[in-house]
Amino acid sequence: MAKRVIAHLDCDAFFASVELQRRPELRGLPVIVAGTGPRAVVTTASYEARRFGVGSAMSAAEARRRCPQAITIPPDHAAYSEKSREVWGMVRERLAVLQQAGIDEAYADLTGIEEKPIPLLRSLIADVLEATGIQISAGVAPNRLVAKIASDLGKPAGFVAIGREQCAAHIADRSPRIVPGIGPKTAARLAEMGYATLGALQDAPVQELQERFGERYGHDLHRRAHLHDESPVETTRVAKSRSVETTFDTDVADHAELESILRGQAKKLAEALQRKETRGRNVAIKVRLDDWTTVTRARTIDAYVNDEATIIEVALALFRDYAPPRPVRLLGVRVASFEDEADEAEAAGPPPRPVPPGQLVLPISV
Repeated sequence: MAKRVIAHLDCDAFFASVELQRRPELRGLPVIVAGTGPRAVVTTASYEARRFGVGSAMSAAEARRRCPQAITIPPDHAAYSEKSREVWGMVRERLAVLQQAGIDEAYADLTGIEEKPIPLLRSLIADVLEATGIQISAGVAPNRLVAKIASDLGKPAGFVAIGREQCAAHIADRSPRIVPGIGPKTAARLAEMGYATLGALQDAPVQELQERFGERYGHDLHRRAHLHDESPVETTRVAKSRSVETTFDTDVADHAELESILRGQAKKLAEALQRKETRGRNVAIKVRLDDWTTVTRARTIDAYVNDEATIIEVALALFRDYAPPRPVRLLGVRVASFEDEADEAEAAGPPPRPVPPGQLVLPISV
């Protein structure tokens, strides 16, 4: 059986790169792509800005404090989507098994291809840069987890091919957060246990991890620490949910105003589902309070729906049942459990039937 060869392809500072193509006079300067509201966050930053500690998901206000000379550009998502289609369209012409993981990244399975993978990727990346102006960094490894880590090791314009054990040793002195799937809260708990580095976590007894994090996640942490991963590269990516949410510039306490916002979000979500000809039967709301408490409430109904009236009806019922006790910072609505997932649950019985717009089939179960 051929050894797996997986590549992770990641566009360097993608949004900033698109903006610099349109504004070449800004090349070499610190550039931040972010909104203008008081709660705007950085979507990306040029590498000149990153030298000042500016990073994605940082508040725009903090980014400006760290790099006051940076030039801030509002995001243009239509332009980024168009450039993304151009880049990954070129890549798909050369790589048969490709899974796009976001607007600026993808995984490719190069196992068993006739052409040698390293020269193939180098040539492809050069062609993409010449045709689109977008630089791709690549990580090549025996699994997705290592490939993802490797693509970051040489940025920008990185190309790192590395084995699992070699990579595990190379990053052993780094925080466990370098491994996808280990977030800041888990890393903090690991540090409290004495496992502040990935190398320390690699030596941790799996039984101790299971006692602290549960049998399943403890075992997963142990495997991730050693960079084991058998997940496949999937050429089709099915959305598990679709949502619309809003972070407010100032906290909103008035429930009538929040309900009005929720109605607008449900309408926008219904229109998106209808364009995709997609129906779901699980409706949920997400509420983040001014103290950052985040609450979700969901109901599953006995029908697949995508109409505005039903989504609004369920979302408002969930909102009124919760009745946020504090001002709201973020509000959103989500639909999940789509028709195309029903085949996976066929053993549970026939799927619910679609219903005409506006008709809600009871009972509703929490």
